[in-house]
Amino acid sequence: MKNKLMQYATKEEIISCAISLLDNQIRESDVLCSPKQTREFLTLQLCGELAEVFCVLFLDNRHRVISFDRMFNGTIDGASVYPREVVRSAINHNASAVIFAHNHPSGVAEPSSADEKITKRLKDALALIDVRVLDHFIVGEEVVSMAERGLM
Repeated sequence: MKNKLMQYATKEEIISCAISLLDNQIRESDVLCSPKQTREFLTLQLCGELAEVFCVLFLDNRHRVISFDRMFNGTIDGASVYPREVVRSAINHNASAVIFAHNHPSGVAEPSSADEKITKRLKDALALIDVRVLDHFIVGEEVVSMAERGLM
């Protein structure tokens, strides 16, 4: 089957198709309640990036996905994240909750102190407009949830 698929499509086309299917599945599901589904979606979105990309999943009050936005692009070891822009996007999307995600191009998904600091700054800024931060995922060779690690 693998050879048959590769005969008709490139790896990039197959990955693009998988991302599109998973994106539709997440948007069509009633509620974003599966950490496994979220990890799979984020892995497909971010695993191939050569530079750091900071993204936000904007959710409604039932945790249904409103939008997945790639908000900030960085370098191989960091990205500048601006809380003002995240707050502006949350208001524009009329979001009730958010999930942050970014990749570590090195493959090591351990949260850094900078990751913890920006998560706290974003959480504090969004609290002013009553938007809850549910989690911050870091994608590398594995996907680490800062909420599961007790870092939020």
